[in-house]
Amino acid sequence: MDDAKGLALAIEEAKIGYQEGGVPIGAALIAADGRVLGRGHNMRVQNGNPILHGETSCLQNAGRLPSSAYQGSTMYTTLSPCDMCTGACLLYGVARVVVGENKTFLGGEAYLKQRGVEVVVLDSAECKDLMDKFIAEKPEIWNEDIGVEERVYSKEKH
Repeated sequence: MDDAKGLALAIEEAKIGYQEGGVPIGAALIAADGRVLGRGHNMRVQNGNPILHGETSCLQNAGRLPSSAYQGSTMYTTLSPCDMCTGACLLYGVARVVVGENKTFLGGEAYLKQRGVEVVVLDSAECKDLMDKFIAEKPEIWNEDIGVEERVYSKEKH
């Protein structure tokens, strides 16, 4: 699957999350052979679950898989992955992480690269616009989502 199509699946998920009143971050996990293993979106608000970010929701929806399923896989995510989601990608051996945008928030991209994961940032205006709209509407939920009291773009240096 090419990166535009993979990101489009993640964006669909982000829009579903936004329509549900949640944080509009979506993800899709694609196997090396192009099969969709899972899709998901941030469900913290909807389910009252602090660990259901876009990527972890996607992994949960993929279900229990053998470790071989993750070999050569790509995690498409609309926003740079936080420390928890970075760790989940590393734990399961995801080979590539394709990020819609990292201007709103810069997560563990440097650590992913350091650990041998290919990271591609697409600078999607659609992803950025969706986050900007959500943050303007619900800044307190965004701050809660990233664990701060005021807006932060990154705790990491390139």
